[in-house]
Amino acid sequence: MGTHNINFSEQFEFTGKVKTLSIVGIILGVAAIAYGFFAGDKIMHERTFANLLLMAYYFACVCMSGTFFLAVQYVAQAGWSASILRVPQAMAKTLPIAAVILIVVISAGLYSHNLYHHWHADGLTVEGSPNYDAIIAGKSVFLNVPFFLGRQVVFLGIYSIFSILFVKFSYNEDLAGGLNSYRKSFKNACIFLVIYGFTTPVFAFDTIMSLEAHWFSTMFGWYNFAAMWVSSLATIAVIIILLRRAGYMQWVNNSHLHNLGQFIFGFSIFWTYVWFAQFLLIYYANMPEETVYFYKRFEYYKFWFFLNLAMNFLAPVLLLMDRDNKRTDVKLLFVSIVVLLGHWVDYYQMIMPGTVEAHNGFGIIEIGTALGFVGLFTFTVLTALSKKPLIAKNHPLLQESLHHQL
Repeated sequence: MGTHNINFSEQFEFTGKVKTLSIVGIILGVAAIAYGFFAGDKIMHERTFANLLLMAYYFACVCMSGTFFLAVQYVAQAGWSASILRVPQAMAKTLPIAAVILIVVISAGLYSHNLYHHWHADGLTVEGSPNYDAIIAGKSVFLNVPFFLGRQVVFLGIYSIFSILFVKFSYNEDLAGGLNSYRKSFKNACIFLVIYGFTTPVFAFDTIMSLEAHWFSTMFGWYNFAAMWVSSLATIAVIIILLRRAGYMQWVNNSHLHNLGQFIFGFSIFWTYVWFAQFLLIYYANMPEETVYFYKRFEYYKFWFFLNLAMNFLAPVLLLMDRDNKRTDVKLLFVSIVVLLGHWVDYYQMIMPGTVEAHNGFGIIEIGTALGFVGLFTFTVLTALSKKPLIAKNHPLLQESLHHQL
């Protein structure tokens, strides 16, 4: 496509069926959560909170990684992605909403004792108490409610600030042109990546690993990083492909899809590498305090355990190994959806054994909560996407992206 045919003022209109379906999803989600809280016992309440944590964490991680995508492109001074940056920008712009929801879910779960009860329960750190736990007492300097919530607020707050800055600089670039905004984006991206690299493992340790506070793995943070990164890449691919089908972003070609497919393929392998390395070390050590993590998943979640590997390793590797499949929107869309569903399974088997343990299930609460957050994500991200033109017309590397060929 020649650049003279491109409408640099093209804007997405968030109306019609997509908007209606997103609102319906939100309503179904609220109904499912209400059902879990008002129609069930304590076990049902814990299951509802576990699903809220799963989806709030997933929502936040995808938006965080949208910001990470922007930062990587700026630091690498990548040209291929300049014409698709509005999509991850919309995800980044939604991060403050996702951050508030996650903090509310965590806080409510803590104070109702439906989440994090492995380290936040009466008497666990008090010597002489019948509930005293020496291991938890030894971790109480780090695992205590004020410090725990403080870290959540600080980490998510910092990520949100950088998200807003990247979006602001890009919009200013549209208005003023020149390199000033791009240079600001580059400098802030360098700072953000250092902060993000050091804090995301701690964020994963806090939010997910501390659900089973007796167990720990130093690889767990990178395992979560790989999951959130590949989920975000799949989300970007899905949004772009569906926008193209709706007649938008026609400047995106098969080479752009190829790049996204390569990233999804490569980081799915990286996710599997970290998963297997963690599993192999624990299996080989054969220490009860370590193997209990995988014992629970083999005992109560065996189906989910192997489905996780099939969806997040076998599907992307087998289907995206071929070059043509990365460049075909139908196949890339299918794999991206499988990966997104697969990482729901991934988070499910990370979270459920440490919250509801053997009282797991799959039904109205799981499906409804997931639909609610998918609807919320769709509504917030597409609303953000509709506010500005779909192309950053004054990005200094835009012409390279518009003529991108592999």
